[in-house]
Amino acid sequence: MTQPRVGLFRALQHRNYRLFFGGQTVSLMGTWITRIATSWLVYRLTGSALLLGVVGFAGQIPTLLLTPFTGVLVDRWNRHRILVVTQALSMLQSFALAALAFPGIITVRHVLLLQVAQGIINAFDTPARQAFVVEMVTDRADLPNAIALNSSMVNASRVIGPSLGGIIIAAVGEAWCFALDGVSYIAVIASLLAMRVTPRPREATSARLIEEFRDGFRYVSRFPPVRSALLLLALVSTMGMPYNVLMPAVAGGVLHGGSNTLGFLMTASGVGALGGAFYLASRRTVVGLGRLIAIAACTFGGGLVLFGLSRNLWLSVAILPLVGAGMMVTMASTNTILQTIVEERLRGRVMAFYTMAFLGTAPIGSLIAGVLANRFGAPTTIVLGGVACIVGGASFGLWLPHFRAHVRPLYVERGILPARE
Repeated sequence: MTQPRVGLFRALQHRNYRLFFGGQTVSLMGTWITRIATSWLVYRLTGSALLLGVVGFAGQIPTLLLTPFTGVLVDRWNRHRILVVTQALSMLQSFALAALAFPGIITVRHVLLLQVAQGIINAFDTPARQAFVVEMVTDRADLPNAIALNSSMVNASRVIGPSLGGIIIAAVGEAWCFALDGVSYIAVIASLLAMRVTPRPREATSARLIEEFRDGFRYVSRFPPVRSALLLLALVSTMGMPYNVLMPAVAGGVLHGGSNTLGFLMTASGVGALGGAFYLASRRTVVGLGRLIAIAACTFGGGLVLFGLSRNLWLSVAILPLVGAGMMVTMASTNTILQTIVEERLRGRVMAFYTMAFLGTAPIGSLIAGVLANRFGAPTTIVLGGVACIVGGASFGLWLPHFRAHVRPLYVERGILPARE
């Protein structure tokens, strides 16, 4: 049985991953600054929770529609080159937002169109980025640590980015947030170009794109561990994650604050997510992640219920770390299990379905949340989402014995668990 190496940052021993980690950390800081600026801009222009949901829907619906097919292309094409192109296009999208915001001519229609453009870019970028981790971290034993560090990178930027965004919005307005985000993409593009990547051997195939898509779909739908993990993630993303979209309405309409209040709330959630990421990075094995997913989903749901019931800023700030940690651990643990058990030839397609479950279902949730919040209020909508996540996590926990029966042989084959005598 393979003995996992010890060390919270052991994946950084791999040069390409170290370059990616540094460049992406800078870029993600800008991304979170832009997210809070976009939400606040839409809410400032309209005061509408419904339009917050519509903007979220526009930015994420391309992921739902396109990602299952872009996953086939990620398996066919050079993933490194895909990332260079998508990061460059994302930089241009941020500069376009800034160009419209500086003269004050930006409208919600502009935001919607540019959100759709970014969603199309992300439909290629996200599965390519997830699948590329294996090429940057050549020792499979370090893969769980790399995935956890990816999550810590996202959430460290989530802690700092919204706070900086709130300060920048209050000081000089949203346009500077978009401009800084555009500049931040230079770091990740430079890190990608500095990598030394060994070409990944790819099987020659005459199969049509739709046939390869069907192969991926059959694997995902017929292999119970993958199917159950993705269904839970899709439920949590659809019903729970829209709390992010409704955060400006909570900050302004419920807690009677401004952009700084929104920054505090986003930061609190990010602190919890960062803690969850560091916990996962400290784990030495993937064994036990199934149970952790069930616990984390229930924790996420319970935190949302408490947050939806809170009417005090500091109580909300105290609750949100539970929400952030629960969501991050659910998402990253699912990612780790999938990356561990999937066949290499299907990796891009499986990670595309993962992306669809995590990000692609979010537009539906954002739209539903916007409609419900417009009718019943943001707090009630968040509570209902939390209850759904608790039910989903508990159901997954009851199914765990069947999950383990399917996964154990694969763990034995990969040297993660010893073979039974």
